[in-house]
Amino acid sequence: MNFQSLITDLTADSQNSIMLFMPEICLSLFISLFLLVRLMSRRIDLFWVALVGAVAGLISSRPWELGSEELIGSELFTGLLVHDGLTVAMRTILMGFLVMFLIFTKISGIPDREDGADIYTLIFGATLGMCLMVSANHLLVVFLAIEMTSVPSYVLAALMKGRRRGSEAGLKYAIYGAGAAGIMLYGISLLAGLTSSAHLPTIALQLAEILPNMSASEQAVLCLSAVMIAAGVAFKLSVVPFHFWAPDVFHGACAEVNAFLSIASKAAALALLLRLAVGLGSVPLETVADRAESQGAAANVQLLDIQQTRPVAIVEDVADDEAVDSAVAAVETTDQFDDRIARKAAKDAQLAPVRNFIALLVAFFAVITTTFGNLAAYGQTNIKRMLAYSTIAHAGYMIMAICPLMALLGVDSSGAENAASALLQYIVVYVFMNLGAFAIIAFLRNYIGSEEISDYSGMIKTRPALVICLALIFFSLVGLPPLAGFLGKFAIFASITEAYTATTQTYLLVILVVAGLNTAISLFYYLAVIKTMIMGEPTTAKPVGNLEVGKIETAYVIAITAPTVLLIVCWESVAHVAQQAVVWFIA
Repeated sequence: MNFQSLITDLTADSQNSIMLFMPEICLSLFISLFLLVRLMSRRIDLFWVALVGAVAGLISSRPWELGSEELIGSELFTGLLVHDGLTVAMRTILMGFLVMFLIFTKISGIPDREDGADIYTLIFGATLGMCLMVSANHLLVVFLAIEMTSVPSYVLAALMKGRRRGSEAGLKYAIYGAGAAGIMLYGISLLAGLTSSAHLPTIALQLAEILPNMSASEQAVLCLSAVMIAAGVAFKLSVVPFHFWAPDVFHGACAEVNAFLSIASKAAALALLLRLAVGLGSVPLETVADRAESQGAAANVQLLDIQQTRPVAIVEDVADDEAVDSAVAAVETTDQFDDRIARKAAKDAQLAPVRNFIALLVAFFAVITTTFGNLAAYGQTNIKRMLAYSTIAHAGYMIMAICPLMALLGVDSSGAENAASALLQYIVVYVFMNLGAFAIIAFLRNYIGSEEISDYSGMIKTRPALVICLALIFFSLVGLPPLAGFLGKFAIFASITEAYTATTQTYLLVILVVAGLNTAISLFYYLAVIKTMIMGEPTTAKPVGNLEVGKIETAYVIAITAPTVLLIVCWESVAHVAQQAVVWFIA
C-alpha cells in the first residue's frame, strides 16, 4: 500500500467514524458551551440548554436502529472504538437516562443557577466517558474512558458544599478510584506486553495462537493481568471486595448524585465488562461486512438451487453469461465464508481456557457480592446507605449473566446471545427502578429534611402516592411478579439454567441457587422500610413534616414508576430489541 492509498483509506475511515461518533461529539460541544457560559455569568439557568443537549445526544445515538436486523458492526478510528448493536443500545439507554435525570434535578432543585454550569459540565463529561466505555475496542480507550467517567464523579460526590460528610465522600471516592486505576493500568500493560497489542480482537487472536504453548510463568502473568483489569471494572461496579467506597459515598453525596452513580456508571461498566469478556474470549470474523456479503451470496445460491452442484453445471440452466459469473462468484464467496467460520471455530476452541477463567472469576465476584450486599443492607438506618448495599447486591445479580455467556460462547451462539440479551433487559429495568427510588428519597428530603428510615414512619397517611410508588419499586427490586424486576431477573436466571443444562458446569448451579436464596433474603429489608412507612406512627420531630408533596414531584415519580408495572405488557418488544442488539456482537 502506497502513501496516497493509505491517506485515502484513513480519510474514508475518519469520515465514516465521525458520522457514527456524533453522540460523543454532541456531548463535547455542549460541554464547551457550558464552560463558555460559565465564564460570562454564574446566574444563567442552563437547564434548558442541558436538556436540549441530552435530547440531541439521544437522537444522534440512532435509537431507530434498535431491533433492526441490518445493524452490522464496524470499527471506528482504525479500531479504537466499535459501533454495533450493543453500542447503539447502551448509548440510547445512557442518553435516555440523562434526559430523565436532568428533569429530576430540575424538579428537586439541585443544582441551583449558580452551580448549574459546573454541575452540567461534570455530568456531560462523565456521560461522555460512559459512551466511550460502551464502545471501547482498545485497552487504552478502556482506561481513558474509565478515567473520564471517574474524575467528574469524584467531584459530583462532593457536590454539597460546606457539608463535611459530602467532602469526605468525594475524598474517599477519589482515593479508592486512584488505587483501582493504577492496578488496572498495570494489568493492561501486562496483557499488552504479553500479546504485543492493545486491540481487543487482535489480543484474542494472539491468545488463541500462543495459549497452547504458554509456559507456567506466562500463564501466571496472563491470570494476574486479568485479575488486575477486573479490579478496575469491579470498582466501577462496586463489586465486593472493591465496594468500600459505595456506602460512604452514597451516604455523603446527595440523592441526585447517587442516582447518577448507581445507574449510568453501573450500566456503562456492565457494558464494558460484556465487551471485555466477549472480546477476550472469542475471535471475531475478519470483517463483519464480508459476512453480510457472504450471507447475501448464500441466499442467491439457494434461489438457484445449486447447493450441491458444481459451478460449471449452472451454465445448462442459466442463459445469461453475467448471471453465470454471479452464481460462480457466489459459490466461491460462500466457500470462503465457510472457511472463515471453520477457522473462527478452531480459534474459539483454543480460547476455551480464557473463557473458563473469566466465567469462574465473575462467578466468584457475583456470589460474594450478592450475598454481602443483601446481608449488609440489614440494620441500616439511613435509606441511602441501605440502597447503596442494594446496588451492590444488584451488581452481583447483573454480572451473573456473564457466566452463562462465557460458558456458551463458542459452543452455542444462540444461548450466548440469550445471556447477553438478558443483561441488557435487566439494565433497562434497573434504570427505572433505581431512578424512581432515589427521586422519592430526594423529594422526601426536601419535604421532611431527613433521610433516616425512622423519619419515614407513618408516611402513608400524609404522602400516599410516594409510599405506594416506593413500595412498587422495592417489590420490583426484590423481583416479585408481575413487576418488571421479576422479568429482568427471570431472564438472567433462565440463561443460567440454559447454560447449566447445556454444559452441566457445577458453578452455574451454585450461582443459580445463591441468586434464588438472595432474592428471598432481600425481601425482608425492603419490607422493613415499607412496614415503617405504612404501619408506623407518623413522626412529629421534623418541623416541616406536614408539608404536602408538590404535584410536579408526584407526577414525575408516577411516570418513572409506571414502567416497573407496565413493562410486562410490552416485554416481548424489549426482549426482541435486546436480542437484536447482541446478534452481531456475539457473532
